[in-house]
Amino acid sequence: QLQLVESGGGLVQPGGSLRLSCTASGFTLDYYSIGWFRQAPGKEREGVSCISSLDDSTYYADSVKGRATISMDKAKNTMYLEMNSLKAEDTAVYSCAITRSGYVCHERVGPLLAYEFDHWGQGTQVTVSS
Repeated sequence: QLQLVESGGGLVQPGGSLRLSCTASGFTLDYYSIGWFRQAPGKEREGVSCISSLDDSTYYADSVKGRATISMDKAKNTMYLEMNSLKAEDTAVYSCAITRSGYVCHERVGPLLAYEFDHWGQGTQVTVSS
């Protein structure tokens, strides 16, 4: 059974950095897209970033572009999201998600949509505050 487990959340000061991890188990997909969504209280879920297994092409939402880097360690089945210059508006529950299509994140242009992803992790809280 495919399972995603996030880690790395916590309290970070404004301007600080963090690295989120998402470890996948129970799957042997050759082609997939895996990424991060976030949801703040009272706000809609937002697709933050994703990476395609086809060619490691990446997508970033405008809200994090230039401040985030997504990567995938295929040997460890672990995806990472590094974010810097964190702002209060980055505060949210961050969830990783995966889909059995490498094309969802391949040369992605438009915003990520939650229904495009098949499996989800439980989420990890990120709070940016002084």
